[in-house]
Amino acid sequence: MKPLKMSLLLLVLGATFSSFGQDGTDEYLEFNDRNNVVHGVYLGLDLGAGEIDGEPSFTGGLKVAYVANQQFEVGFAATFLYSEQDVFNNSLSRNEDLIGAYGGLHLEPIFFSKKLVNLSFPLLVGAGGVGYIENNFHDEDYEEELTEDDFDVVFVAEPGISSLFNVSRYLQLEAGVKYRFSSRIELPPTRTTRINGFSAGLGIKVGIFNMGRNRYKKNIQ
Repeated sequence: MKPLKMSLLLLVLGATFSSFGQDGTDEYLEFNDRNNVVHGVYLGLDLGAGEIDGEPSFTGGLKVAYVANQQFEVGFAATFLYSEQDVFNNSLSRNEDLIGAYGGLHLEPIFFSKKLVNLSFPLLVGAGGVGYIENNFHDEDYEEELTEDDFDVVFVAEPGISSLFNVSRYLQLEAGVKYRFSSRIELPPTRTTRINGFSAGLGIKVGIFNMGRNRYKKNIQ
């Protein structure tokens, strides 16, 4: 009788533990949410330096973007451009520099987003205006006002590569290089026909990069 009782006891215990194990697995699967997306938004500022037609150029930029799952950005970017072209205008007997501004759609895929340092490939596609302006800003007799005849419309595509440093959940630093492709411009003096050129810069992004962060554990197979 003892072996029979012992066998029955082991059978009951085995069934009980099996039932508990199955219930635990079901509860764990209920809390698994692999489709949870982490959202983010930020405001970015950047400064850059480069060349146009062999002469130094300087840029200042502004970005407002939405970040999807810390892996892709989409938003609006705008850039102000100044280049020391020092072109002599015969009709006005003065030297002139190039200025401009352009903006448009900002797209940026991000790789290694869970690491301290990320790699990204920003792209700006948009339009703006460029023109020449007298470079003697300190001349007391300089009173000329710019008109629409002093500018020409330009279309721009500006791809680049950047390194992103995650300082905190609310702050990110970036450094990178870009190349600007532009449509042809037609303005006197006409030495510069396009504003193509490389530039390198530094920037800062302030916002929330992981709103509604995923706190759920992944299912262990």
